[in-house]
Amino acid sequence: MTIRWAYNTNGLTSHRLDDALEMLADHGYAGVALTLDVAHHDPFAPDLAARTATLAERLRDLELGSVVETGARFLLDPRRKHHPTLVSADASDRARRIDFLRLCVDVAADLGSEAVSFWAGVLAPELDADDAWKHLVHGVATVAEHARRRGVTVAVEPEPGMLVDDLDDWTSLQSEVPDITLALDTGHCIVSGRWEPAAAVRAFAGHLGAVAVEDMPRGVHDHRAPGEGDMDLGAVVGALRHVGHRGLVSLELSRDSHRADRLVPEAIATLRALENGEEDT
Repeated sequence: MTIRWAYNTNGLTSHRLDDALEMLADHGYAGVALTLDVAHHDPFAPDLAARTATLAERLRDLELGSVVETGARFLLDPRRKHHPTLVSADASDRARRIDFLRLCVDVAADLGSEAVSFWAGVLAPELDADDAWKHLVHGVATVAEHARRRGVTVAVEPEPGMLVDDLDDWTSLQSEVPDITLALDTGHCIVSGRWEPAAAVRAFAGHLGAVAVEDMPRGVHDHRAPGEGDMDLGAVVGALRHVGHRGLVSLELSRDSHRADRLVPEAIATLRALENGEEDT
């Protein structure tokens, strides 16, 4: 099987979105992980429906699939990174995050995206962990129900340092909200998880809604280009082929927009070389 590689637009913020999409298509990517943000397809700018329809047509013309990412840093609050979240202390803040995620689901439905990916958030210090978990379950269930009505797959991503930190936390959440899938960033596995990346792909293959494979140093949450960290990317590629994963597999290099002109072609060349060097098992 051939893996369908994608690239996250949060690593292309120095490019206009249309230029970025054309570059991805020209270099043979199968899709894009679209982070809705101030730089690219701002969901709070005017004429969202019309802009989304135009974008959907452009993706079709370029033969690019998509997943919608929701990790914009300052989209909801210009002064506080990633605020608010599903586990913020204030109920109105949590409601704002839920409304945003439902809007992202609507964009994904109109684009025909494969999934919407989101995370839990960092536990507010003034919240009890048990109360925060209840808020999280409520928020995720609300978003998942909206997604079910819109025919969209929702994928919750374990993020180092957040309330859903690793795959075991995701398993606990999925036991309470069975409709969710897993947004697996294999790099995160070597930061805070108890799972090695390739083993995680194999163990959770039936739950994968979105996958990212950028490199990271072991124990450090620092997204890096292939070959610049400690992850055994070849083993991950082999595992993805072994389980027959057919969804998009993206690179999230949000700190590297300044060198996207080099990384976009170099990254897919590296990934293809690893893919071609693997034998089916």
